[in-house]
Amino acid sequence: MSFSIVTDTSANLPVDFVRENDITVIPFSFYINGEENTCTDTAGFDGKKYYDMIRAGQAVTTSQITPARYTEYIEPILQKGNDVLFISLSSGVSGAFSSSRIAFRELSEKYPERNISSIDSLGASLGEGLLAFYAVEDRNAGKSLEETAAHLNAIVPPMNQLFTVDDLKYLRMSGRISGATAVIGSVLNIKPILIGSDEGKIVSFDKVRGRKKAVKELARLYEQRVVDAGEQIVGISHADCEEEAKALEAMIREIAEPRKIITVCHEPATGSHVGPGMLGLYFIGKERS
Repeated sequence: MSFSIVTDTSANLPVDFVRENDITVIPFSFYINGEENTCTDTAGFDGKKYYDMIRAGQAVTTSQITPARYTEYIEPILQKGNDVLFISLSSGVSGAFSSSRIAFRELSEKYPERNISSIDSLGASLGEGLLAFYAVEDRNAGKSLEETAAHLNAIVPPMNQLFTVDDLKYLRMSGRISGATAVIGSVLNIKPILIGSDEGKIVSFDKVRGRKKAVKELARLYEQRVVDAGEQIVGISHADCEEEAKALEAMIREIAEPRKIITVCHEPATGSHVGPGMLGLYFIGKERS
């Protein structure tokens, strides 16, 4: 193995993929009614139970990864003589990437013979996680750390991240939209279409009336934006709305069949900010925003 691949739980990677490819996953902490929880992969994550708790009004908060935790997970890899490719949650929605840089500067001084390459995904969930899939393919093909990092950095700008939510109140609570917008949206059954911006932030793109139209709009945007679908890995994440995720997958396959589709239940840390019913679509397109 020429280098080790490291990411965080917000990458939303399937547990089998993580284990088969020896990927290190650094956990974000999330708190349910003040009690700390962490999960390094999705093996112990019950998405339905988690999102039902949020629906029931239980308080969920999150905290970013500290430099000390990055060191805890990365240093043993360096001690074994491996270089590191690290893929981070977007710097546009979290301070975690900055925390990682603090830790990596100290580790680089301590292990000057080792290389640590950091990728700011400017994404979350599979907008971040798909980079790990491409990294594994590059590593398996014999590409170097430098070649793989260059490839991932080239993928970041056109990585489309499109999603809709079922209830705007969670975006309001996380400061993404105004209270007035949330109230009006709920009364009128308005469903937003949101995107990951060029700066890695969550921004409003469009809005439609009704959930079914929102799901169809995600598929329409895929048709409009996707590039070389047959060569791509496409990601779908859902916050306990599996049937709609399956419907979206069927639409995607009918429009332009990708070589692989990865569907996951949205992980807990960033899932608490978008809320139950979030449905996301991730692919390489003509433009990000």
